[in-house]
Order: sequence, then C-alpha cells, then structure tokens
Amino acid sequence: MFSNYLIGLREGLEASLVVCILIAYLVKTGRRDALKPVWTGIAVAVLLSLGFGSALEFGSQDLTFEAKEALGGSLSILAVVLVTWMVFWMRRTARHLRSELHGKLDAALAMGTGALVATAFLAVGREGLETALFVWASVHAAGDGTPRPLIGVALGLATAVLLGWLFYRGALRINLAKFFTWTGGMLVVVAAGVLAYGVHDLQEADWVPGLTEKAFDVTGTIPPDSWYGTLLKGVFNFQPDPTVVQVTVWLLYLVPTLALFLVPVGFASGKGRVNAPDDQGTQPDDRPCAAPRAGP
Repeated sequence: MFSNYLIGLREGLEASLVVCILIAYLVKTGRRDALKPVWTGIAVAVLLSLGFGSALEFGSQDLTFEAKEALGGSLSILAVVLVTWMVFWMRRTARHLRSELHGKLDAALAMGTGALVATAFLAVGREGLETALFVWASVHAAGDGTPRPLIGVALGLATAVLLGWLFYRGALRINLAKFFTWTGGMLVVVAAGVLAYGVHDLQEADWVPGLTEKAFDVTGTIPPDSWYGTLLKGVFNFQPDPTVVQVTVWLLYLVPTLALFLVPVGFASGKGRVNAPDDQGTQPDDRPCAAPRAGP
C-alpha cells in the first residue's frame, strides 16, 4: 500500500505543480479568459488517463493465462522504463520547470483556444498516462486481490492535490529539489521490484527461461501471508522465492540506476552543481507558484 501511495503522491504532485504553474501564470498576467480552455485540457487528460487504466484492467481479463502474463510482464517493463525516465527528467528540470511551462503557455496564448487546450492536455496527460500504467503494473505485481493498492494510490493522489492547492495559495513551503530526490530514489526501488515481477510474468508466459531456477527460498522464514511478508511485498515488492533471473535483473537495474540518480546534477560534465533556479533571488525554489496578492 505504501509503494502505491508513493506512486500516487509523486506522480500526482508533478501534475499538481504543472496545473498550479499554468493557472497562476494566467492569473498573474491577467488572462483569466484563458482559464476555461486550460481546465478543459486538464479534464480531458484526466479522463483519458482513467480510460487508459480501465482499458488495461478490463481489456486483459478475457486473455489466456500465458497471454495475460506476457501482457503484464511487457507493460511492467514499459512502466519501469517510463518511470525511470520521469525521475531523471524531473531531477534535471525541476528547478526550471516553471519557466519552461511559461514559454509553452505564451506560445499557446498567441495561437488561440485550441493550442491552450492542447498545451494543458499534453502537460497533464503525460503524467496521467505514466501514472495509470505504473499503478496498473504495481497493482498487478502485488496481486493480493485486495483494494489496498488502489486505496494507497487514491490517498497519494488526494495528498498531491492538497499539496498543489497549498502551493498555489502560498501556504506551504518545502524544498522541492530534496523532495523529488528522496521520492525519486524510493520510486527507483519500487520500480526495481516491479521490473522483477515483470520478468517473472514473462517467465510464466514462457518468454524468458529459468522459471524453476530459484535464487533462494525463504518462504518458511518470511511467509507471504504473514504481516511482515505482506509489509515487505507492499513496500518493496519483495518475493520470498525469486528466480535467478529475477534477482539478476533486479540488481542490474537497481544498483547502477540508483547510483546514477544520486550523483549530483552536472557532476559528469564537470560543473559539480546545478544551474541557478528560475528567478533566483526573487522567488525561492520551494514556492513554484503562488496566487497573486491583492493590490499593487
């Protein structure tokens, strides 16, 4: 449940920040007339994401066991690729996300209503589709038949919406760079577990060999139905009897990915530090958007 809460919180907060930045910029520049098409694009993106998640869930129910496992494994691997790209992208661009979105919004304002709808749709839709795919893969990996994973996602998204609203009102100040670093690192760990389960699905579909070659079996020590077994599975996607291929893939993904993620931005290029944030000296990093104050 915690891992799914983390997914909902992290992905939802990114989408909330995008919405916050778009709305605040339109209000501050006196373009309230453009709010309706922006909200329309956001609503379409949310509906598309929900539809995509529903299609993944209900579209796979009539498949054979092998086809279902092959689909689940393939989509799990795709979800890991997208989430890995997302955490590295946000790590690199979080400090300059505001100016990037402002530039896109200025161009859309010059082009008209349709461009505004498309800008909001694309900005939020990417996050929504990634969230739907990764949540589906994570719930599929959990496979405990309870609503707890979905409850965790819903709570994470609700928390993200609340945080986004507090950011907009200027009532909350946190260091977003550190927040995204910590949550990004935890998401890499979660993604490693999803990847291992995806490989196991492909083994059960007979796409990858080695299904009977176990790396270890601690089922007797950590029963899957025990409270601590359930906790480990819910947080880390832990499996007490993984195959050799699963453990190998888990290590090959987790160790180098986490090491690269924790390297300071700019280290490889010799800069040793990140570039200055947007509007340095006028608006701290931890206030990406805030509602305009009344008066001059």
